[in-house]
Amino acid sequence: MKPLRRYISLVLVLFCSITFSTLAVGAERTPTDDLRPILDALTEILNDETLKGREKREERREKIMSVISCGFDFREMSKRVLGRTWREISEQEQGQFTVLMTKLLENVYLGKLEGYTENDPGKIAQSLEYVGESVKDDRAQVSVLLDNAGVKIPVHYIMRLEGPVWVVYDINIEGVSLVRNYQEQFRSILRTENFSGLVKVIEEKNQSFLEEVQ
Repeated sequence: MKPLRRYISLVLVLFCSITFSTLAVGAERTPTDDLRPILDALTEILNDETLKGREKREERREKIMSVISCGFDFREMSKRVLGRTWREISEQEQGQFTVLMTKLLENVYLGKLEGYTENDPGKIAQSLEYVGESVKDDRAQVSVLLDNAGVKIPVHYIMRLEGPVWVVYDINIEGVSLVRNYQEQFRSILRTENFSGLVKVIEEKNQSFLEEVQ
């Protein structure tokens, strides 16, 4: 396993380096410029016939997460979801929560995209349409439309400037913000239970996603 993980890490670093070094050439890039190669690579994997089906789910997810990790800031997402509790827990607990939250966001976000491709195979990459971009200081929103059996699905990527690169820290799908949705859910849990109780809830959620595909 360790050699495989090292290989995956090297491929990820190489992909990110090539992607962003290429984009760095020429005029100052926009949030869409940074997001587009990530989404293009994601949809290419989703439409790869050799990676379709439940039996390929683990391999497909691993490839997708390696790609989107270049442009998705899962630690920032986790921090925003947890709110002030983030500042009250240790660095080790922050790391633990980020790992769990990343897996949960993977299950929810990729689960939706996989559902679209299963309903209408091959169309997601063909119909991926960039319909808008708004930028204010170091914050931005990039909007795209996905075609699900003729129905346009709006997806808004909320981004921030991190150094020279724009990264995603929230995703709004069909009017629902992933970060805000879990902020509200977890706030009520934290009122009645401590951080360890919330960790248990997230572990159970991730386990339920795993059981659904077995």
